[in-house]
Amino acid sequence: MIGVNIIAAETDAEARRLATTQQMSMTNLFRGARGLSQPPIDDIEAYWSPMEKAQAMRMLSRSIIGSPTTVRAGIAALIAETQADELMIVSDIYDPAARRGALEIIADAASAGIDRAAAA
Repeated sequence: MIGVNIIAAETDAEARRLATTQQMSMTNLFRGARGLSQPPIDDIEAYWSPMEKAQAMRMLSRSIIGSPTTVRAGIAALIAETQADELMIVSDIYDPAARRGALEIIADAASAGIDRAAAA
């Protein structure tokens, strides 16, 4: 079993925007300012310093962020690399409706990724 952070949406661009919630949370941890999740923002670069960005990107480097196609490919690659037969998924998305949509995308992608990895 492995844990993986996955942010999914209908497009790669929307998934990257939704991922700013978690990026801000990581940045706030470095700042010692823990709190509730924040709504996504359009320009994460304005939120963090270069050092904070580097730290957050290291912590989130194995995240899978994107559209159904991107998420499917990312899950298949992760399973092929790790041979995991169980995934524990975190999807830190601020809006409950967007989170539900993401989880539906992830569920579809995970079953396809597992099937693809098993066939390889």
